[in-house]
Amino acid sequence: MTGGRAVAYAWGMEKFTHLDGIAAALPMINVDTDQIIPKQFLTTIERSGLGKNLFYDLRYDEDGGERADFVLNRPPWREAVILVAGDNFGCGSSREHAPWALLDFGIRAIIAPSFADIFHNNCCKNGILPVALPQSEADELMRLASDAASACFSVDLRSCAIHAGGRAIPFTLEAALRQRLLEGLDDIALTLQRREDILAFEARQREQRAWL
Repeated sequence: MTGGRAVAYAWGMEKFTHLDGIAAALPMINVDTDQIIPKQFLTTIERSGLGKNLFYDLRYDEDGGERADFVLNRPPWREAVILVAGDNFGCGSSREHAPWALLDFGIRAIIAPSFADIFHNNCCKNGILPVALPQSEADELMRLASDAASACFSVDLRSCAIHAGGRAIPFTLEAALRQRLLEGLDDIALTLQRREDILAFEARQREQRAWL
């Protein structure tokens, strides 16, 4: 992906190589998955359509109107594809709807000092890049993202670097997760890489254990 907003897919996963776009600052720690997508929106198993309910209680007032002071309701951050968040982002329940909602809104990368483990892995399984940085680096990117004049970032997974404010900030990601994102491999696609082995095993089972 070289720019613009993401497209949510009913199946499969978009490759993540390079991303250019607006970064939005969310200076909150311990943002849990119920804040990302509240429980009343978990009745669907469709991955599309959840973006409108992302951060519902933060984005909307009691009457369903947009809160003018919330970052994703203000230009240019309405078009954000990158989120800069506080420590322990994605804590709470393990709901996969959280990355689905972020992706459907258009978020393809999240930068924070740390992530909840399950949320981190769910992001990688759905085409969202979670970048953990030291607090000082995350704070600097938070400052840049808070100003419309400096909120355009580039995130390159091939070189593992974020370009913002005239700097290149390196990051690391577990090799297997990095490869999964670069190749756009969700769990089904990873399994299908062994399709021939699976078919051969099933053929042996039918021949050797026909009674099963």
